[in-house]
Amino acid sequence: MAKRIGEQLIEKGIITTDQLKIALTEQKRGEHQPLGKVVVRLGFTSESVIRDALSENLGFASIDLATIVPAVEALALLPVELARKYKMIPIALREQPCMIVIAMADTYDLPAIDRVRAHIGGGILIEALLSGEVEINNAIDQFYGYELSVDGILREIETGEVDRVSLQTEKSEYSQPIVRLVDAILADAVKCEASDIHFEPEAGFLRLRYRIDGVLRQVRALHKNFWAAITVRLKVIAQMNIAESRAPQDGRISLMIAGRPIDFRVASQPTIHGENIVLRVLDRERGIVALDQLGLPAGSLVQLQLMMARPEGIIMVTGPTGSGKTTTLYSILSSLSSEKVNVMTLEDPVEYPMQMVRQTSVNEAVKLDFATGIRSIMRQDPDIILVGEVRDEDTAQMALRAAMTGHQVFTTLHTNSALGVVPRLLDIGVLPDILAGNIIGIVAQRLVRILCKNCKQAYQPEALERKILGLSEDAEITLQRVNSAGGCIHCGDQGYKGRMSIMEVLRMNPELDELVARKSTQRELSAAAHRQGFSPLLEDGIRRIKQGVTSLEEVSRVIDMTGLVDAGMLPADQYDGADR
Repeated sequence: MAKRIGEQLIEKGIITTDQLKIALTEQKRGEHQPLGKVVVRLGFTSESVIRDALSENLGFASIDLATIVPAVEALALLPVELARKYKMIPIALREQPCMIVIAMADTYDLPAIDRVRAHIGGGILIEALLSGEVEINNAIDQFYGYELSVDGILREIETGEVDRVSLQTEKSEYSQPIVRLVDAILADAVKCEASDIHFEPEAGFLRLRYRIDGVLRQVRALHKNFWAAITVRLKVIAQMNIAESRAPQDGRISLMIAGRPIDFRVASQPTIHGENIVLRVLDRERGIVALDQLGLPAGSLVQLQLMMARPEGIIMVTGPTGSGKTTTLYSILSSLSSEKVNVMTLEDPVEYPMQMVRQTSVNEAVKLDFATGIRSIMRQDPDIILVGEVRDEDTAQMALRAAMTGHQVFTTLHTNSALGVVPRLLDIGVLPDILAGNIIGIVAQRLVRILCKNCKQAYQPEALERKILGLSEDAEITLQRVNSAGGCIHCGDQGYKGRMSIMEVLRMNPELDELVARKSTQRELSAAAHRQGFSPLLEDGIRRIKQGVTSLEEVSRVIDMTGLVDAGMLPADQYDGADR
């Protein structure tokens, strides 16, 4: 049974019993307003606290409108008159299922919900989130009546046509076009599923590029006059020093965009034409993927699960920057995390907050590096430790020491392949005797773009492609590639939409441990790995090409497709056109 709001506020220590009595007296003397409104009006607490308490009591999710950027298309569906009348504001429009997300002061106001459904038409579901009435009114004032699209804001700035309402009120910073421009760019990047936003000043203009599916794409070129104001706005919301332009800076922005929390990691770098600013987009909903959704072949998934079942030792994920190592590690941790184990991480910086996991960012200002952080974590009684990256001998030694003392350790390393981890660790000074027996396994991965399902084109491979793929000349197979038009409206004329990982999983065994201890050559390690069924990155890439999920050209972009053919490890009859 739900508790009364007054009792709940007292239990949480938000108000005292005396304050509740005062509020109840005022409630009876007045117009019998809801108790939450009376408590806020008397100054005993804030509306956001009441909102969260009501959310917990009523079972509805709540939302803080102070840091939200609603979707333009959602606002267009509901007129401002209805929004004010029913104390609501649209936040997001989702495709699957077709749904509009609305923040409301009273989520039980069924007539208001029916009125919205009648206005926007049938077939669209409505998700109601709880918010404060004052917050909703402020959001209506802020977002209705102002241009919110990037093109419209730029037109407003260039023509000088500023909304007259903004000149009269002068109460909201949203009347400033630059403020809206920055928010609109951030919202547009999230909508385009960009992983990074690049603001790049040139001699006479500002280049704006998004990294979408691992490839940079220029989306706009702005006059350089915009850059000074955009820089200040970005630094203000990222809590960076606006007076410092000669030294690199780091910051962080947290916003609600299209109804979901988005974090941006901001980094500035001085250049000859001004400060270059790059934002890494951290979408929590997309950041953590279930282990069985990583797209691993059944055999490799079993190998990975066997590695995770080991109670002590170190598992390494390797690959270049931007190859999805963090996503893989978070997927592993989320599957291992429970109330029975203490999971602790040391990252640079923490990208996605996780429940039941103690996460720490390295901080050079207080001399907390990876090696020092591991020493500190070891005194926190951990079961599982994640070390963001092995960069030097000290970090490697401490990570292996943790693995040798009964802990399960996960970390990343920059190498080209799983087998390249051993010579890399030997190179930075780790003794082979320490490596042998303590490395559970190694995962190497790359990210490749997925062919657009709406416009990909089937074709028969040529002789050279057959040789690269290890296909015989008479093998019947149909491959897929980007169409001759170069894409369609669904993929932004790119031919690709979305990315997936291709992986190789190497589980260490006594034979491999012995070869590592003897500092055997790469060829000996490779031969032993293949004897135990090791499937290299190239084989996984070929599997995806033959499935028609991606193209030969795309896999060749991230993997040397000629390596195994030259080495004679892929005989012509190994692939006969059937999926392995």
